[in-house]
Amino acid sequence: MSPGSLSLEVTTHDLPLKAPFRISGHTWHNTPVVVATVRRGGALGRGEAAGVYYTGDTAAAAAETLRRLAAHLPPGLDRESLQQLLPPGGARNALDCALWELESRESGRPVWELTGLAAPRKLLTTLTLPAQTPQEMAAGARGYAAARALKVKLTGDVDEDIGRVRAIHAARPEVWLGVDANQGYEPQSLQRLLPVLVECRVKLLEQPFRRGQEAQLDGLKLPLPVAADESCLDLRELESLPGRFDVVNIKLDKCGGLTEGLRIARRAQVLGLKVMVGNMIGTSVSVGPAFVLGQLCDIVDLDGPIFIAHDPPPTVSYEHGYLSCPPAVWGGGRAAAA
Repeated sequence: MSPGSLSLEVTTHDLPLKAPFRISGHTWHNTPVVVATVRRGGALGRGEAAGVYYTGDTAAAAAETLRRLAAHLPPGLDRESLQQLLPPGGARNALDCALWELESRESGRPVWELTGLAAPRKLLTTLTLPAQTPQEMAAGARGYAAARALKVKLTGDVDEDIGRVRAIHAARPEVWLGVDANQGYEPQSLQRLLPVLVECRVKLLEQPFRRGQEAQLDGLKLPLPVAADESCLDLRELESLPGRFDVVNIKLDKCGGLTEGLRIARRAQVLGLKVMVGNMIGTSVSVGPAFVLGQLCDIVDLDGPIFIAHDPPPTVSYEHGYLSCPPAVWGGGRAAAA
């Protein structure tokens, strides 16, 4: 490898969780992730991805894609050419974020500056309550004593979900509260849930219906904003949201990296949509790029590292309900030896 050439190293890690994480239709005990590390001269950049479980985009599949690419890296590969080289998904996310950090370290400029954003501010973030019994979730809500915003995972069992929402609201009536159905509802069951969401002052309903069934929202008069998560994977799908959704949840694993994530956020604002940033479960390295994107967002849901048993330092910090990302975590513009 010549001093000025680019190399790509691909590693995988299986991150144990502190406790099982349950949503509608799925329970996780661990999270596999792939890490892309690019090197050039004396600098390196990193990106981490978990993939998108509901599209079959696994960390293992992303790693295989990146290893094939590493064997024959195109000359002059950069973030722009990458957008055509790989489709949206975990592989492109990991490599795109690695290229952002490499540019940051080579230039000595933080990623936020490279994107044209102002210096980052700490972000109010939701903390997620995985689906458990109403009593356990109320205890979890009280356990997040510093939280100012909570996101509640629902399962589609409307009676249980009603109990969950009421128990959490009773435990923490002062917090901003959102619910995430993860595609678990049908129109009839949602009609039973809606009055309880209003009663408990829920501020956001995320992805009530299955991906591909967005037409079920047509004609429904919903009393609170609705966010698209599974219903919008990338920039191309964003155009279908206005008129059905009020908010788009951008996840870098879905759209394939910070480059496209920024484009989605800016286009969503033009379309009159609110912008939300979310994440899969992973280490602080995966949160760093999303924290940059979060500077453009109305709603922030970046709590993935709190669920893993060990988040290698340096790490993001959660204090008084706010997320901060120190420069050393990712993309801070500091040179690093390869």
